[in-house]
Amino acid sequence: MLRPTCDRAEDSVLKGGDSLLGESGLMRDIRSQLDRIARTASNVLITGETGTGKEVVAQLIHKNSSRSAKPIVCINCAAIPDTLLESELFGYERGAFTGAHTSQQGKLKLAEGGTVFFDEIGDLSLFNQAKVLRVIERREIQRLGSAKPLPIDFRMITATNCEPESLVAEGKFRKDLFFRLNVARINLPPLRERREDILILANFFRETFNLTFGMQTAGFTPIAQAMLLSHAWPGNIRELRNVIEAAFVNLEPGVEAVNLPLPFCQALTEYHKPQGSGLSELDRIMTALSETHWNKSNAAAKMHWSRMTLYRKMSRYHIPTSLSAT
Repeated sequence: MLRPTCDRAEDSVLKGGDSLLGESGLMRDIRSQLDRIARTASNVLITGETGTGKEVVAQLIHKNSSRSAKPIVCINCAAIPDTLLESELFGYERGAFTGAHTSQQGKLKLAEGGTVFFDEIGDLSLFNQAKVLRVIERREIQRLGSAKPLPIDFRMITATNCEPESLVAEGKFRKDLFFRLNVARINLPPLRERREDILILANFFRETFNLTFGMQTAGFTPIAQAMLLSHAWPGNIRELRNVIEAAFVNLEPGVEAVNLPLPFCQALTEYHKPQGSGLSELDRIMTALSETHWNKSNAAAKMHWSRMTLYRKMSRYHIPTSLSAT
């Protein structure tokens, strides 16, 4: 079976290969939504920030669909120049252009009976959007250099990190193509909106890198947990995975509790320095704890809270109460 050609850091974020990791209400809702969508034959549009796992979702839809025995082919729209789209997607006959010494099947035909995943569909030019729309409407392709159309059968899943309605309003995306693609819609939330999943994902990656690096770590230090929970993760799951991998690169043999890499800690500490009243409550708690070396009485005093209030807030944000390793 032809596997997706995109290599994404978050692709391994599967639970037993069958589901997305995460126990937040948002992820439970998405898993339920995926189950329903997978049983249909409808086109799917997946939206979400970079690194949220859009290709993982596409793979899961395909795996749980009636087309699972056939290939899923990933096409990175951002990586295909306008001049090469037809030959990449539709294929070509021998002699169709200089250098075409043999006939070549296009990626769409390779997905026959299966699924095509168009990643970053919003990056396609209007010219190439018209070509994709034609394929959807006619369910056939024509190789370069051939006068004979070929019927095709595949399910289309597309993804974008942009807001497609905005692209349509700006004239950057065809309205008719958007309507064709936007049948079943899944929006993946950024990691900062499901903080209860951060440590679940971090420990998944820690166990993954235990195997990769031949380590036997058992968890994270409390300060590492606190930093993981307080970071905004603009790069989402991909950024989290990279930070955990960086932590393992310089990890001493025999270490049981993982600390985060120094550059990450320094950058986060700098970010949490008071900069006015715009900081969130979590940011202010982390700043107070950091400046008082985790002395809860002093931190509570800086926040003008009682110790019990501080403990309740720390519990709400899953902040460890001790700096000692676990």
